[in-house]
Amino acid sequence: MHQLINIDVPDLDAALAFYTRAFGLHIGRRLGPDAVELLGGAAPIYLLRKPEGSPAAGDESRRYARHWSPIHLDVVVADLDAALTSAVAAGARQEGAIRSANWGRIAAIADPFGHGWCLLQFLGRGYDEIAG
Repeated sequence: MHQLINIDVPDLDAALAFYTRAFGLHIGRRLGPDAVELLGGAAPIYLLRKPEGSPAAGDESRRYARHWSPIHLDVVVADLDAALTSAVAAGARQEGAIRSANWGRIAAIADPFGHGWCLLQFLGRGYDEIAG
């Protein structure tokens, strides 16, 4: 099994600019006028142009204001401070202070399209520090 990550965005050009600058991803291929594959991470990311107000899940419509979801994406980085600076310069909004734990450091951000992300810098043995 492998995963594909699909991210709905209202503006494909703005999303390309953000994700390539913030996370160092690059275009793998274009899949028509409304989808682009981004490579450079452990799983490909597909940006899908979906207009604000278009049908989403159930009876909901898509909206791109900051929203909460029980699912978010983590980006593991070697240097959290540098990655956070890069993401914010590209248009992300930092949400709260950098937090430290025995496994490493974490910064929560929101992308310009309302999606939540966490930047993680593992220290020591990473999550093995808390594994039972």
